[in-house]
Amino acid sequence: MAKFVRSSKFRHVFGTAAKKDQCYEGFSVSGNAVESPYCAVNPKFLAIILKSSGGGAFLVLRHDEVGRMDPEHGRVGGHKQDVLDVAWNPFDDNMIASCSEDATVKIWHIPDQGLDKEILTTPLISLEGQHQKKVQQILWHPVAANVLLSASWDPVIVIWNLETAEAVVEIDCHPDIIFSVSWNANGSLIATTCKDKKIRIIDARKGNVIHEADGHEGAKPQRVAFCSEFGYLFSAGFSKMSTRQYAIWNVETLEQLALEEIDQSNAVLFIHYDPDTKMIYLAGKGDSIIRYYELAPESPHCHWLTNYSSNVPQRGVCYMPKRGCNVKINEVAKCFKLVAKGYCEPVSFTVPRKSELFQEDLFPPTQSDEHSLTADEWFDGKDADPKKISLRPEGDAATGKAAKKPKKGLTALGKKAPKKELAAKAEEDESELIEMVKQLKLQVEAQEKRIKALEEKLES
Repeated sequence: MAKFVRSSKFRHVFGTAAKKDQCYEGFSVSGNAVESPYCAVNPKFLAIILKSSGGGAFLVLRHDEVGRMDPEHGRVGGHKQDVLDVAWNPFDDNMIASCSEDATVKIWHIPDQGLDKEILTTPLISLEGQHQKKVQQILWHPVAANVLLSASWDPVIVIWNLETAEAVVEIDCHPDIIFSVSWNANGSLIATTCKDKKIRIIDARKGNVIHEADGHEGAKPQRVAFCSEFGYLFSAGFSKMSTRQYAIWNVETLEQLALEEIDQSNAVLFIHYDPDTKMIYLAGKGDSIIRYYELAPESPHCHWLTNYSSNVPQRGVCYMPKRGCNVKINEVAKCFKLVAKGYCEPVSFTVPRKSELFQEDLFPPTQSDEHSLTADEWFDGKDADPKKISLRPEGDAATGKAAKKPKKGLTALGKKAPKKELAAKAEEDESELIEMVKQLKLQVEAQEKRIKALEEKLES
């Protein structure tokens, strides 16, 4: 029986690690046991949570600060206990949020030049009083400005309005520790996984549970991500026998559409979903590989593409927003792989193409750094889709093809010339042509007379 390979423009995507002189080293990564990627990246900066004593801190590096770090390099050190998660504001590349074991969430402003040797201890905003236990995850709203979600071991989820520094929504529907939280595309819903092995879809403003279902059967942490373009939830967890597996769920009903086993490793898998390419990247803490899959609307809904392998297990992984990727080399994703020994390695995922033109099919319009709603608009119940921008480089041709010559009868603006103008032009051209023919006839007659005179002269 013939076997067919599924057609996909991402079937040959491959990962390439940066050379050593383009990596970051010389720092101590946090050793806290909480399930966190310990890093975050945007087009300007890379943030890494540090191992520290006497208070929590994280490092902020510009992308050009590669190589071994200066021991006296500046850092953000305003928390009293270990920092557990950091997240860059999607609408302001200089703003970052952090959460900590000290039950607080803080917002920081990083200057364009970075921190140099400055130790930043004064935040823009300090959010306190709502959480009674450590805060392990923070997420910025995907479309509304100055809206931040924090999840704690209370277990409570709080949604903050940063313009007033107030907790506007408090979601208290989980009986045990919350493992992960994910926004949908327009920020109206959140999906969560919990230690009680349930997956929930929750109205983000009202806090009520819309759907609830049994998740993965294993006791280890499971994680979830909204894949709104297909109406899916993608989860990664464990079976009863501690086999790692992923599952796909229908958002409308929480019906399980697919369940596949991955391997026998005990590392928790972190999910990164790319809404532009519809690809899923899975990286486990302690793994030395990153798997990538492509989602599809039809069964089996998820197709394995390939793996990126290295010799060093990762401590955490963070992904560059698509607007920070290099489209000139067809870089469809870029991650920063953090290892425990204090080394961070950028990895580029590219699709080989012979053409050097901008690849429209690989890079559709992506999420902009401009918000669609204000905080007040969102809390008042308004929804909006994310704003999109083109990734086409400046100066690149509009279509990537040679410009076509204007058709006859078109002006420089591309509009048809009026019929009267065309008729007048035709009459003028005809008159010029008749006059030219008359002149040519006269020239021929003159030449014939001259030739005849020369012939008569020669004969005599």
